[in-house]
Amino acid sequence: MTHYKKVYILSLCFLIISPVILVAQKLNIPLPDSLITVGYATGKLRNVSGSVEKITEIQMNREQITTPLDAIRGRVPGLTIQRSTNSPAALDAVRLRGTTSLSSGNDPLIIIDGVFGDLSMLASIYPTDIESFTILKDASETAQYGSRGASGVIEVTTKKGISGKTRVSYNSSFGIASVYKNLKMLSADDFRKLAADRNISILDKGHNTNFEKEIEQTGLQQNQNVAFYGGTEASSYRVSVGFMNRQGVILNEDLKILTSNMNMAQEVFDGFVKCELGMFGSVQKNRNLFDYQKTFYSAATFNPTFPNHKNPETDSWDMITNASQITNPLAWMEVKDDEAISHISGHARLTFRLSDNWKLAVFGAYTNNIVENSQYLPTSVWAHGQAYKGTRKKESLLGNMMLTYKKNWKKHFFDALALAELQKETYTGFYTTVTNFSTDNFGYDNLQAGAIRLWEGTNSYYEEPRLVSFLGRFNYTFADRYIFTVNTRTDASSKFGDNHKWGFFPSLSAAWVVSEEKFMKRFSWINNLKFRAGYGLAGNQSGIDSYTTMNLVKPNGVIPIGASSVVSLGDIRNTNPNLKWEVKLTFNAGIDVALLDNRLLLSANYYTSKTKDMLYLYNVSVPPFTYNTLLANIGSMRNSGTEIAIGVTPLKAKDMELNINANITFQQNKLLTLNGYYNGEIISGPKYKSLASLNGAGFHGGYNHIVYQVVGQPLGVFYLPHVTGLITNSSGESVYQIADLNGGGVSLEDGEDRFVAGQAVPKALLGSNISFRYKRWDISMQINGAFGHKIYNGTSLTYMNMNIFPDYNVMKEAPQRNIKDQTATDYWLERGDYINFDYVTVAWNVPVQKVKKYIQSLRLAFTVNNLATISGYSGLSPIINSSTVNATLGLDDKRGYPLARTYTIGLNLNF
Repeated sequence: MTHYKKVYILSLCFLIISPVILVAQKLNIPLPDSLITVGYATGKLRNVSGSVEKITEIQMNREQITTPLDAIRGRVPGLTIQRSTNSPAALDAVRLRGTTSLSSGNDPLIIIDGVFGDLSMLASIYPTDIESFTILKDASETAQYGSRGASGVIEVTTKKGISGKTRVSYNSSFGIASVYKNLKMLSADDFRKLAADRNISILDKGHNTNFEKEIEQTGLQQNQNVAFYGGTEASSYRVSVGFMNRQGVILNEDLKILTSNMNMAQEVFDGFVKCELGMFGSVQKNRNLFDYQKTFYSAATFNPTFPNHKNPETDSWDMITNASQITNPLAWMEVKDDEAISHISGHARLTFRLSDNWKLAVFGAYTNNIVENSQYLPTSVWAHGQAYKGTRKKESLLGNMMLTYKKNWKKHFFDALALAELQKETYTGFYTTVTNFSTDNFGYDNLQAGAIRLWEGTNSYYEEPRLVSFLGRFNYTFADRYIFTVNTRTDASSKFGDNHKWGFFPSLSAAWVVSEEKFMKRFSWINNLKFRAGYGLAGNQSGIDSYTTMNLVKPNGVIPIGASSVVSLGDIRNTNPNLKWEVKLTFNAGIDVALLDNRLLLSANYYTSKTKDMLYLYNVSVPPFTYNTLLANIGSMRNSGTEIAIGVTPLKAKDMELNINANITFQQNKLLTLNGYYNGEIISGPKYKSLASLNGAGFHGGYNHIVYQVVGQPLGVFYLPHVTGLITNSSGESVYQIADLNGGGVSLEDGEDRFVAGQAVPKALLGSNISFRYKRWDISMQINGAFGHKIYNGTSLTYMNMNIFPDYNVMKEAPQRNIKDQTATDYWLERGDYINFDYVTVAWNVPVQKVKKYIQSLRLAFTVNNLATISGYSGLSPIINSSTVNATLGLDDKRGYPLARTYTIGLNLNF
């Protein structure tokens, strides 16, 4: 039996036995009467007819949280959260029900206490300050946010104060991160022996250096958070301060974040007015690796006989002149790539209780985000050195006014709201690049030390997009059985021309709570049975800049006029005044079941969406166009999937409790068409477009394209020549035997001897969380998995190619296989199926009865993360980019961040 089949069988067995041992208290499926905020509306989950997931604090991954998104990783069906690298400062790649646009934003909308933001803003919140996450997945609910919610919505509610005496909460953790797996390259002795056996002359410096380990370190990590909260019946407050310091396992990688969160509420005039104030922010400083691929490629393939120190005669790092694609990896450690991020958001809400049924709320928010980048490439890695400094600033003003009406009348419940909203964003920034340094001593701190300012490396910009929105929402429930919800949202964006500024995005959903019917009362073991269905539209305009539909000019060069130089101006691009909203139409149907006194819980959803009028950059002829590309609304894409979450409570005793939740998502994607009409002429997208290609030594141009965008296929497929085996000559050297697929002779051109060999995005995603409690001890574990996709092992293709030896080091297996070929084919295309054990935590709730007057609770925990991975993939790790459509999709291409494991001791103390 092949390994990937074992992985499938293991995951299926896991899902089959899960219902036998699942427990409900920490399940992701909230009980039907849970209170929930869905967009702008607030009510009971029983009255929600759309696809909504709520994760409360008790359901989060509490112990192993280093970023807010870690709290819900693996908890929500259809939500993919994937770390781009193992770097401490790396942002997560987040997709909610897949990629639905080719050029517009695919990240979900992040909302923190009513403030709109993005994934970087979420990093400004300390994880333990979060009370709950609410995830809106289908258009029947995301339509409340119009164009902003096209890719789904993640709402974050932070903790607030409670009435009573002042309380103090303290959370602390300390951890050690260390590498446990690297690529297996030739050691210095193996390097020398291979060269001697093959009579190859090498540059032998006489040392035995493992450069992969030389650039590594043991990373120390700590997290600290303290919160003060309290209040009365009419007022409440909560203030918290947090600090995170995480060293990476690579030298000079470091992350420091200082966060703060404040919430206050006050009722005045006998409760007629409620005033809520909030502010959160952070200061973050990162030290990053400048170029992951060159760093790790150099560490793996640099001559291991070179020393791990500078040449004492020249006081510089020795280099290999014949290996032009790599640099001494220890020289890369001298590169400075620093980033400073400051974020602050303030918001206020006034709620007027006009009557028992009517409320008027006025909300305003201001957000300021500044990112400063500073880089210096010393002369050891960049000829004559290069410095860069840049600043990006984003300001956002948001204001809305909302009138709500709620009424219970006999068996009828009415819930309606009307909202008007205005948002203005301002993007500014500048950057400059200088080179030709006579010394490395100044770095980026004095740009005058560089003699040349690069024309293309210096610029500034300004954008001010605006969005005006109106929303009407009506929810009706009859006898807690029949639920109908209608949303009508209209947005006007300054990014579009006068004729297409407005977009209308309605939605309709309905639900039937069968368990409330009289004929169901005889089935006392059925606590809840609810069917849901919804349909809605969502617009998207995130992928275009603020002035796309306008005729603009820009500086395009410097020309001499007499003895002076003058900057010339020219058109930026072809102008399309008819650009309009990209629209996604989504249908969702689901069922929620609770049985046996809520001991058996099940939730299932099916969805299908079609994106039409896609914003896409087309190739056009010149003339009649000025430039050879045009942004237009042509083409369509389809996404569909099934999401299942299940849980059971077979045992719950005073001293013992077992909890598991499991969810699985099956997802499909298809690029339907890129053809259409523009001004009466047919415009067609390319039949084959490369998305991700191999690069590095030997891969500059040529047939190095691996992952493609192909009409009629899922977005991101492997389109490759097929290899039938290896051909070995009399000298024992092997090359790939490429099949002639179309009978016209072997050709590697697009459309010739290539075939669709699989897809880069998984067809199925698995998430599971397990916990077991015995008295005051508990243990928990998280398991995630992905199936049905493939990975291109470009690392092995390169490092198993003996043609690169001895200028570059090779893998230990390379001499035996003796492949002398670097042609990109399906030979190194492998199945990417895996099950990953993310972490395991053992914790003790310390008895505090004797000091209960001072200490309310005390909890100690020990966590090990990145426990193990089950996979048939031969590379370093199957957990690579398999969700974000960019140049790394599906490629394991010499960016192999070493696998590290973190051991953490945590303390939670409440006074």
